[in-house]
Amino acid sequence: MDDMAKKSNHAAAAHLVPFLLSLILVLVIAISLSYDKVNRILPISTLEHQEQEAMRNDTTVSDAPSTELEGCDLFTGRWVFDEERRPLYSGLQCEYMHDEVACEKYGRRNLKHQQWRWQPNGCNIPTFDARKLLTRLTGKRMVFVGDSLNRNQWVSMVCMVESFISSESKSMIYNGSLMSFRAKDFNASIDFYWSPLLVESNCDDPVHHRKTNRIMRANSIETHARRWADADILVFNSYLWWKKPGMKMKVLHGSFEDEIKNVEELEMVEGFELALKEWSSWLELNHNPNAELFFVSLSPTHVWGDEWGAASNQNCYNETEPIHREGYASRGSDYKMLHMVENTITKMRRKGLSVQLLNITQLSEYRKDGHPSVYRRYWVNLTQEQLANPTSYSDCTHWCVPGVPDAWNELLYSYIVL
Repeated sequence: MDDMAKKSNHAAAAHLVPFLLSLILVLVIAISLSYDKVNRILPISTLEHQEQEAMRNDTTVSDAPSTELEGCDLFTGRWVFDEERRPLYSGLQCEYMHDEVACEKYGRRNLKHQQWRWQPNGCNIPTFDARKLLTRLTGKRMVFVGDSLNRNQWVSMVCMVESFISSESKSMIYNGSLMSFRAKDFNASIDFYWSPLLVESNCDDPVHHRKTNRIMRANSIETHARRWADADILVFNSYLWWKKPGMKMKVLHGSFEDEIKNVEELEMVEGFELALKEWSSWLELNHNPNAELFFVSLSPTHVWGDEWGAASNQNCYNETEPIHREGYASRGSDYKMLHMVENTITKMRRKGLSVQLLNITQLSEYRKDGHPSVYRRYWVNLTQEQLANPTSYSDCTHWCVPGVPDAWNELLYSYIVL
């Protein structure tokens, strides 16, 4: 009888195993189809946001300085309100302030945006010391090369050091695309050079550069490089001018003076990739081997209020507090382009060229309160319709000074002086 029971149990088990395997297979197929269905019904913007999140979290370049701060990620942290130690200077008293970022001068009364200090996780940023920086720059030239956001950072840096210098020992020289702040006692200069696409383009005029069509000239960085090639410290950026919705980038093969022009058309991001290639190739062959090289990552905008819980038609106008949600990122920030910069820098490093990415993106994402909005000088007359709706003309791209760019420069300072 025991033998018969055992045979019966074995027979039942033999029939049960195929049934269980079939059931598992059906469940796997159902889950797969369900997951595919979810992906299909997600809106494109959601899928793109998921892809951007993956790109944002995938960093290929080490951002920690190889100094006393080694092992500390300067770019991951939080904003701390510090009314005792911020701001670092008075915007109203800075002799070389620019009106497009002079928010207090143009009526901003809530100045809390000046009193936030960036605090990395696990370490502290060195206290900014103008004398120490100028001593480090003695006999040297530092140049910011790029667009208006790089100029924004340059204005901040000039204001951070100029109050330390007597009036007779400092000066500012304007020469077309080049602006040069001179600290005479230190034989040092802190310059800005307008070059929004890095390579030669039809946007290179420092004043009249807004074009309905953007044209970059292939293999043409030499024209600009002659103006900054001798610098001891170079701080590059390029991003904003590649983000014009619906616009293509025209690439000119030849000269702007040619009667018959050979022009091809690329997507903006393809033009950006071409410009990065030209930039990196030139530096690999021609740069000063003793120069310190930096590239500033993308600066975010705050134009969609629904991203932080405000109305969908709201932007940075009237915002007075940072975003405190860890990891917040605007859907307007193109992390694919940041990834392209990271890959370019990685390739340059493999060839022995040291370039440091100044990754200001995430810390700036939190600062919806830091933009000029309406508190700046506008270079065109505003219409009555615009004046009646401040959000329609608010500048949510640039940054008030003092403000967020001071933190960028404190990070830059960390690399330079340590």
